Amino acid sequence: MNQEHVKALVTKRMQQAQECLEDGRYLLTAGRGTRTVVNRAYYAAFYAVLALLQTLGKAPRKHRGAIGLFNAEFIRTGILEKELSIALHQLFDERQEDDYRRFDPIPIEEANELLGVAERFVHSVGEHLRQGGYALTSS
Repeated sequence: MNQEHVKALVTKRMQQAQECLEDGRYLLTAGRGTRTVVNRAYYAAFYAVLALLQTLGKAPRKHRGAIGLFNAEFIRTGILEKELSIALHQLFDERQEDDYRRFDPIPIEEANELLGVAERFVHSVGEHLRQGGYALTSS
């Protein structure tokens, strides 16, 4: 895959991440279901991870695979700070909990906090990508 194709895929994934953040913020502001806000927060981070992995030519099929590669390639190597791994795991776990184990939706305060975690995650990934020469729109 040539570098221009990789840059286009990275840009697309980061656009998806940004759209998820915008959707989550809109839903929260509109007083819509917090379950969907948590979902959008996690997927924002997930798409940002996919953008990062694309720079290495890696495209995992499963969420746990993407998280594992993110940790192996960016956290354990010291390229990105460990706090990003903690944030990603928090978002993944909360989405799993909210989708499959929680009967009542997450409280609005917690949904707002998780959306903030996702916003910081996507921003940090975007900064890393920009420093790596990927011309992205600001996040």
